[in-house]
Amino acid sequence: MMVVMDERYEAAMLFDFYGELLTEKQRGIYQAVMFDDLSLGETAEEYNITRQGVHDMVRRCTKMLEGYEEKLGLVRRFVDLKKKAEEIRSLTDNEKIRRLADEILDEL
Repeated sequence: MMVVMDERYEAAMLFDFYGELLTEKQRGIYQAVMFDDLSLGETAEEYNITRQGVHDMVRRCTKMLEGYEEKLGLVRRFVDLKKKAEEIRSLTDNEKIRRLADEILDEL
C-alpha cells in the first residue's frame, strides 16, 4: 500500500491521477459516492442501476485505481517529490533556492 494517508485524501489522489482511465460511467458513479457524498440509493437512482450495483462499481473502481498505483506509482512519486521540495525549502536560507523550491511546489 501507499504512504499512510487519510482514506479520502488517498482516494482523491488516486482519482486525480488515474480517474481518466475509468469509463465515463465508472468515473461518474465513483465521484458521486466518494466525493459528492451522494448515498448509494441516490446514485443508483441517478444512474438507473441498483444500490448493489453502485456498491460493486465503487469497490471495483477502488481496486482498479489501487492497481494502477501499484503498477505505476505516480501518486507515491508525487508525494515523495513534494515532501523533498518542502524539506529543501525549509532547510535553506538561500533565497534563490527557496524561490526555486516554491516554484516546484506551485507546479505540483
